[in-house]
Amino acid sequence: MTREAVLDLVCRHLAEELDVDPAQIQESTRFKEDLEADSLDLYTLVQELEDSYSVQMSDEQAARILTVGQALDFVLDHAPAR
Repeated sequence: MTREAVLDLVCRHLAEELDVDPAQIQESTRFKEDLEADSLDLYTLVQELEDSYSVQMSDEQAARILTVGQALDFVLDHAPAR
């Protein structure tokens, strides 16, 4: 699993869920401020990451993730070795 692969999955998911152009999503993109994601949007992203990468994210951990890059860091730091 590479950072680029996780970024691709996150971009595709957000583009589909939020009806945004995936090209506008960068690591510095903020979920709420830049993409206008609400709590349900973020919940579905967390579920997607948990299902795709076998990570577990508590509500407290999810609340601290504000940008796409922070989500990538979490996945890469917590995913089991493949």
